[in-house]
Amino acid sequence: MTTKTTNINKHLPQRTCIACRVTREKRELVRLVRVSDGGVEVDENGKKVGRGAYLCREQNCWQEGLKGGRLEHALRTNLGHENREQLAGYGKSLSGGLDGG
Repeated sequence: MTTKTTNINKHLPQRTCIACRVTREKRELVRLVRVSDGGVEVDENGKKVGRGAYLCREQNCWQEGLKGGRLEHALRTNLGHENREQLAGYGKSLSGGLDGG
């Protein structure tokens, strides 16, 4: 007869930041999702329906993801100026400041 251990190693989902390409636990990253109208929104709970991509909570990753077109490529959409500004604003609130997008 075997006894159950109390320290069961749970699988923690891993995701890759589209900017720096570092794999981290899903909880450590911010999910961005393409919504039905083609726009992109921040998915705070990770439950929204749609194609998703992940960015680290670091200024450099948000700059690279928004400026370099990586987010648009990953989500297969085009970001409008307003949408890009909205996402840059969210990035500023996370990392203490971004330089435009």
